[in-house]
Amino acid sequence: MSKNNSSVVVEIDDKFGIERSLKRFKRMCEAYGVVREYRKRQEYKKPSLKLKEKTEAALKRRKKTSSKFYRSTKI
Repeated sequence: MSKNNSSVVVEIDDKFGIERSLKRFKRMCEAYGVVREYRKRQEYKKPSLKLKEKTEAALKRRKKTSSKFYRSTKI
């Protein structure tokens, strides 16, 4: 089993400054999904609950898409 040891590294220099480097760091964390992973691991969810949430989200997406389609074809 391989372990992913990727880390977010931002070097601070006089050219960019601290504020700009901090913004860059936040964008990189968002791109790598660090915050999303952290929130996901906050609490344990049983696999059955994960599946239930996933199916409910899919149903909601389908309903939303079909309602958009219905509204656009009605005119």
